[in-house]
Amino acid sequence: MVDASKHDAERFLPLSVPQFQILLSLVDEDRHGYGIILEIAERTGGRLRLGTGTLYTAIAGLAGSGLLARAPQRRADEDERRRYYRLTPLGRTVLEADVARLSVQLRQARRKGLRPEPESERTK
Repeated sequence: MVDASKHDAERFLPLSVPQFQILLSLVDEDRHGYGIILEIAERTGGRLRLGTGTLYTAIAGLAGSGLLARAPQRRADEDERRRYYRLTPLGRTVLEADVARLSVQLRQARRKGLRPEPESERTK
């Protein structure tokens, strides 16, 4: 028997880098757009900085596909124009499926003798 949720998730794969990073930023909490940009930049050590056009285009597509959704405002005193987003159950399933897909690729590369260079070498 085929797992329907896994099958449904695979139709969204592979995620683009911005899609992957946006969904990953929402795993632990709801965030507004600028909060997503900051979390991604911090988590990647500044190596990935999404522009607002890229961010909101990706958010619109992810929301349209049901992978993320608008979340309620956090505080009544916040600017009502600030939109918060949250990962949907389908979004989590798709993100997990893409992580599994990337893990397979990494294992295949390692079997071929490829290893990532040390972090210190990448930042030079």
